[in-house]
Amino acid sequence: MSARDRILGRLRAAPKGSPVALPDIAAWHATRPPLATDAALAKFRSNMEAAHAEVHDTTAQDWPLLLARLAAEKGVRTLLFGPDTPHGAQLAASAPAGVELVPYDRPVAQWRDRLFDGIDASITGARSAIADTGSMVLWPDANEPRLMSLVPPIHFVLLDAARMHANLLAAMLSERWASGMPTNALVISGPSKTADIQQVLAYGAHGPREVIVLLCLASGGKP
Repeated sequence: MSARDRILGRLRAAPKGSPVALPDIAAWHATRPPLATDAALAKFRSNMEAAHAEVHDTTAQDWPLLLARLAAEKGVRTLLFGPDTPHGAQLAASAPAGVELVPYDRPVAQWRDRLFDGIDASITGARSAIADTGSMVLWPDANEPRLMSLVPPIHFVLLDAARMHANLLAAMLSERWASGMPTNALVISGPSKTADIQQVLAYGAHGPREVIVLLCLASGGKP
């Protein structure tokens, strides 16, 4: 008998423990009633800004104008976007002045050098957001791959305020995450950051150094 067989035999012969009781998540959340819409938006904004992200109010019609203004202020010359998304088509139709729109429309191996060294910023859509933690949920797919939110130093995110959830559990249940998830489901809470042993915080070490939320409210200023 080999050493491998002996080890596996001992593992199989070991007594089986009792299943660990699952925590009563529903009871915990029952003590934390959902926030009203305005309160949820305020909490999301406060948490995002505390994490060094920017949040700018706009509408579903006007966000390309806001994006063009912010891009000019930040010196963005090249902007990566998904041409086959609804917001990508809307952006392409607006043709912001002074910004070259770069479509993500080919395998990364065909343009790796430009993707990593020649793109100033990107814009993606957010699936939803979480007020409790000031986070956005991204759902990467072939139209907006994971690299779009990871590689460019500035990441613009288009978020519909009506897609705000109180907490992560509410988002998972409401959106039925259990029925199917992408390879990478992303929960983003501000720019990339890391700290060394001296606790010196640095931004942009392994992702964007700036995250800018374009929060689309209804035309009357409410979600």
